[in-house]
Amino acid sequence: MIQDNFFVMEFKNHHDLDGLKAMYQQAPENTLESLVHAMSLFDGIEFDIRLTKDNQLVIHHDRTVSVDPSRRKNSSPFVENWDLDDLLELGFCSFESLLENASIQRAIQEEGKVLVIETKRPSLKVKKSGGWFATKKHDAHMGKTMKLAENLLHQYDIPKHSTVHYAFHKTMKNTAKVGGLERDWSTLLPTIRPFAGKKTHRFLAFPEYVSTSFSKLMRKHQRNGSPMMPCAVEYLLNPTNLIPVGRTVGLKGKQLKQLTAIRQGFPVYLWPVSPSIEHSVLNAGLSALTDSSDPDMTWLPSGHARWTRPATTPLDESQQQELNLATKEEHLDVLKSLESDVVPWMECDASRKRELFSSWRTKWNWSKSVDELMSAEQQRGSMPWEMVRMIGHRGSGKTKRPVL
Repeated sequence: MIQDNFFVMEFKNHHDLDGLKAMYQQAPENTLESLVHAMSLFDGIEFDIRLTKDNQLVIHHDRTVSVDPSRRKNSSPFVENWDLDDLLELGFCSFESLLENASIQRAIQEEGKVLVIETKRPSLKVKKSGGWFATKKHDAHMGKTMKLAENLLHQYDIPKHSTVHYAFHKTMKNTAKVGGLERDWSTLLPTIRPFAGKKTHRFLAFPEYVSTSFSKLMRKHQRNGSPMMPCAVEYLLNPTNLIPVGRTVGLKGKQLKQLTAIRQGFPVYLWPVSPSIEHSVLNAGLSALTDSSDPDMTWLPSGHARWTRPATTPLDESQQQELNLATKEEHLDVLKSLESDVVPWMECDASRKRELFSSWRTKWNWSKSVDELMSAEQQRGSMPWEMVRMIGHRGSGKTKRPVL
């Protein structure tokens, strides 16, 4: 059963949380149930798309079809060698199925929520990938995949600036040109190659990580005209944040001040963000990609009440202070009170939006003026990327293999 608005409905009965804990079961990653649930709980969702053999789009992370090998029935293990209908029969979700879902449409069009779309390159063993050195073929494949996604986004009236493409693909600028992309895009760095496993990925990415400081990474995205910067959590946590050459940034003390001074409000989407650092990440003015989608998680390991929609139901300074000061014993009552009092962003009048923009601009040293932010929102028809968001990673979070 799709758990649309599960959090809101069950939140009202919070005194029965012991029973609720047994009720929530996380749906497999990137499935429609997983994506719809996460969209109801957070400010947006992140997911992965691949181009199938019959030139359709399936939501799927791994290079190989993530089912028990016995279910593949002697077929190719690689997603790009399968037709969409065959993948749907296994239980995977098409991109179009996501976009035609009424709950997803309402969340984006009426509540201002966003889609972060990661496009995946096929395994180098897939014939149409072109192999190791066929850069033009790589760009053409990625550009085609993203353009097909854009066509569907347009078909389902998804606002242009409520989406962003990104990928572990160094030549995204050329990909965008080849594909004729019209929507915002960004690049995932350091680059992860479409072969081998996690250890090899880390080994090959290490030199790029060492030579690319946070500030250098940010400048790359700004030169590309990206609206936001995806950033690995290693850049901000000890001891891995000490490795890149350049100024060290972090979530506390001097390193946090350094981070705020460097960013000047440039949007950073950090991944993956565990519950133990979630409060610190949001407090630093960064958006968080989370794998933790249990609606019963109302209290964080850091000792703070959890607020899962900081952008679409934003707290002002006094409300944020009330949340921060809540004790574990009273936090459910505080959350219930805030849930009924906070005005959703899309229902805020101009005065309220100015108040919130001004507060955030002062706290996080944003370079853009309040007038610029207000004007940009009116022109684009979407909430600015500067706003701090919680994003459901692969929908409700990464799950075990095989996915289905």
